[in-house]
Amino acid sequence: MSQALKIWKALENKPAGKWTFSKMLCLKAPYFSSISPLFEQLQPSLCIIRMKKHRAVLNHLGTVHAIAMCNMAELAGGTMTDATVPSTHRWIPKGMTVEYLKKAKTDLTATATPVQANFVWTNSSEYLVNVEITDEAQQPVFRAVITMQVSAKK
Repeated sequence: MSQALKIWKALENKPAGKWTFSKMLCLKAPYFSSISPLFEQLQPSLCIIRMKKHRAVLNHLGTVHAIAMCNMAELAGGTMTDATVPSTHRWIPKGMTVEYLKKAKTDLTATATPVQANFVWTNSSEYLVNVEITDEAQQPVFRAVITMQVSAKK
């Protein structure tokens, strides 16, 4: 079990535990703090994160900036991957294909899941992650497929 998943399990049901976990993760990877994420769920094969629409993530149109959604997708996809890969392996993002479906005018929710449910871990492989970001009406505004390079630890 990954360190992040162990910490999540210890904090998720505590008062302010989800907030504390979110802040701790952003201390480890500071760039993600720019979107002020809040983790809602984390388990192998699933990560759900929320992001409020706030000034720091807006574009010139007053909607959530495309790169803020990419940041949110990478955080959700990477954290889900970290919680899923066996402890004998390591991972790093290799690429991301994105679709901007419509203007993001509200708070957002990102859901990350694996493309392939029963993935077979080898010495080195590409692990694909789906991320869908929805608005407050649960309408998709963004989709991504993130390619993670996964390899056995040396």
